[in-house]
Amino acid sequence: MRLSRYFLPVLKENPSEAQIVSHRYMLRAGMIKQQAAGIYSWLPLGYRVLKRIEQIVHEEQARAGHIPLLMPTLQPADLWRESGRYDDYGQEMLRIKDRHDRDMLFGPTNEEMITDIFRAHVGSYKDLPMTLYHIQWKFRDEMRPRFGVMRGREFLMKDGYNFDIDRDAALHAYNRHMVSYLRTYERMGLTAIPMRAASGPIGGDNTHEFLVLASTGESEVFYDAAVTDLKLGARDVDFDNREEVAGICKEFTTLYARTDETHDAALFDQIPENRRRVGRGIEVGQIFYFGTKYSEAMGATVVTPDGSKVPVEMGSHGIGVSRLLGAIIEASHDDKGIIWPEGVTPFPVGIVNLKQGDTGTDAACDGLYKALKAKGLEALYDDREERAGAKFATMDLIGLPWRITVGPRGLANGVVELTSRRTGESVEMSAEAAVDRVVQIYEGHR
Repeated sequence: MRLSRYFLPVLKENPSEAQIVSHRYMLRAGMIKQQAAGIYSWLPLGYRVLKRIEQIVHEEQARAGHIPLLMPTLQPADLWRESGRYDDYGQEMLRIKDRHDRDMLFGPTNEEMITDIFRAHVGSYKDLPMTLYHIQWKFRDEMRPRFGVMRGREFLMKDGYNFDIDRDAALHAYNRHMVSYLRTYERMGLTAIPMRAASGPIGGDNTHEFLVLASTGESEVFYDAAVTDLKLGARDVDFDNREEVAGICKEFTTLYARTDETHDAALFDQIPENRRRVGRGIEVGQIFYFGTKYSEAMGATVVTPDGSKVPVEMGSHGIGVSRLLGAIIEASHDDKGIIWPEGVTPFPVGIVNLKQGDTGTDAACDGLYKALKAKGLEALYDDREERAGAKFATMDLIGLPWRITVGPRGLANGVVELTSRRTGESVEMSAEAAVDRVVQIYEGHR
């Protein structure tokens, strides 16, 4: 990827319509373009991050044993009438009529449709447990879309749905999702705290939201500071082991952490004063257990070992894939631009040629680019006829975690410069050593 041939429409000034950091930087870095209120085109740089986040979500869902499929964006209204939610959902639902005057809707979520798929094809306890999920575009007609992708009308979401024979199995599915989400967010460089929350229009009385702490968050949060030190790390989790999975969930939910909707002042006051925290959080996911709310209404039953029929126990589990870009930027930036964590960066490293057109620097940069590509790492090579300051400013703005700078003076001494975007520290080393170092850094992020 050479910048001279890439589509990266960066802006020098802050757009007047952008009120928060993530929205400003996503517009300035040429990641998105607004097409209508709360609706965006994803330009090449933003699309690369979006696909990287989606890939991590898929990988962690597969690790937990969940099965992907793809459901349509448009849904027949009759399914929602069966569950009783068509009239209850409110004006956020975009209702549509097709040419045959049939009521349709642009799906804000998929509980009804997945239940319809399940009841059409599954009828025995022998097929359970089962968890199906997809990553699909959703639409919720927000009254006041704002903050860029943080509160848009069209958004990309992973939504998964478990089907189980009884409550205990369904609660294990709930716990399994919690653990898989903890790993998902950690791989993205985020500390996402599971907090007891309200269920809203999904239903059910057992639910946790995952919130990333940020001053621009829409939710007020109350928590024990010790919860931010908890990490899942590289633990090898057996997702079929109910006791192990439940133990991890207990570890991450015992310390106090709640949104304002479920805050209990008396419990909060029991936390040592020096650990009490009040702040704001960005919701990046939520998990629900709602039992037979949809299976009873829509007739999704299975035959048990004794021959009787019972409605399946269900839950739903969502991750805001497109919203995560905004949350990551809100949590990881400085006054120069974005600082991407290695797990989600659009490119692992940028190459800056300080003297484009010079035979030696051109050859060295081409060699670095090819050497990195041979190791499975695609660098973004700034080969433009621009001054060095402009090239550095672009690299800082788009936030690649690492930069290799190549200039005639360094090459005369047999070195290039490897710079960390997060710390700003630079180290001179041979081109070969720089490649080896970058490869080593990313070994844990593949």
